[in-house]
Amino acid sequence: MNRRDAENAEDGSQRSLRLRGEKTVMNRRHFLALSVTAQFASHVRTAGRFNLPEFERSRVLKAAQRYLKEPPVTITASHSPRSTGGKHDYFSEGDYWWPDPKDPKGPYIQRDGMTNPENFTAHRAALMRLSVQVPALAAAWLPTRERRYAEHAARHLRAWFVDPDTLMNPHLEYAQAIQGRATGRGVGIIDTLHLVEVARAIGFIEEAGALTPSLRAGVRDWFARYLKWMTTHKYGQDERDAKNNHGTCWVAQAAEFARYTGSAELTAFCRDRYKTVLLPGQMAADGSFPLELKRTKPYGYSLFNLDAMAAVCQVLSTSEDNLWTFQLPDGRGMRKAMEFMVPFVADKKKWAYPPDVMYFDQWPVRHPSLLFAGLALDEPAYIDLWKTLNPDPTVEEVIRNYPLRQPLLWVRS
Repeated sequence: MNRRDAENAEDGSQRSLRLRGEKTVMNRRHFLALSVTAQFASHVRTAGRFNLPEFERSRVLKAAQRYLKEPPVTITASHSPRSTGGKHDYFSEGDYWWPDPKDPKGPYIQRDGMTNPENFTAHRAALMRLSVQVPALAAAWLPTRERRYAEHAARHLRAWFVDPDTLMNPHLEYAQAIQGRATGRGVGIIDTLHLVEVARAIGFIEEAGALTPSLRAGVRDWFARYLKWMTTHKYGQDERDAKNNHGTCWVAQAAEFARYTGSAELTAFCRDRYKTVLLPGQMAADGSFPLELKRTKPYGYSLFNLDAMAAVCQVLSTSEDNLWTFQLPDGRGMRKAMEFMVPFVADKKKWAYPPDVMYFDQWPVRHPSLLFAGLALDEPAYIDLWKTLNPDPTVEEVIRNYPLRQPLLWVRS
């Protein structure tokens, strides 16, 4: 039986389920189709000062045409003997942990900001590859309406989230392990920040008609199960309660996954957490993020946390509750954060803090916070600055901290 026959047989086995749930499924699909169509139709109106689809078209199509030639690669293609998990369990090691010169075979010690090149990163690289390719393919479908882009993206979704031979289990119990200290940690959940734009892309792939009913149900079920794990497991709760960019990234993930899976309760929780925990706990009166400024990479981490907060605002803002304009009684909010950081993006020589110990020369890039805030706060200078920056960095560490790369999937009225 070839793959097409197998997919047809799989769909046939689901016929009774589809018949019972046809009305619900079609209503949901109709809603998503209207939502993403209206979102895309509003791009030009929202951007106002420039035609975003035309601005992005050449870049997006060049990448997507290359990705059409590349097959899916999931975590099952590699394994580390240091992982205590199985073939389908995501595994990574803490970046800044190194062998102790005084005890080379003992527990690793931390060197903050200094990446150990000997740590296992193959699963993270595969996840980042997914996060680069699927959104680019979905973005290429938007202006062209060529189904081949969405269909190839769907192959990745099947491999990662549905195919029993290649899927990744919906948890991160073995992420950010430390040799001799921990088989996994809550901070590892930041690795799936790279699924945020993948989740955003799924609605467009679905609208293109590239998902069979069984594949659509399987992918959604995977994200629902992962969302449940990251909100109930101790690691997830530890990450949720982190005081710095890790806590921000937990909210960004939970918000987008809740949007995709239709969890109104968790969406409301994330919106409240932004207002009552993230802003008051992380932002200083001048708009800076003191906990990021204390790190050995203060510039890169400040940009990263700003982009993560921008993602939260972009996912959760509504006409009735606009997080972009929300501010605490003392004025802290996204406008203040942008006012603090933008001058240092426009001219890094003005950076008033120590330079990052690594990769300082690689920043800034085309940060989504500039585009999102430029539109939401009516600051055309932010958009003009965004247009001048590099949209496609090649350094892995920079890509890792730049998870939203396809604005066509995000800009909306």
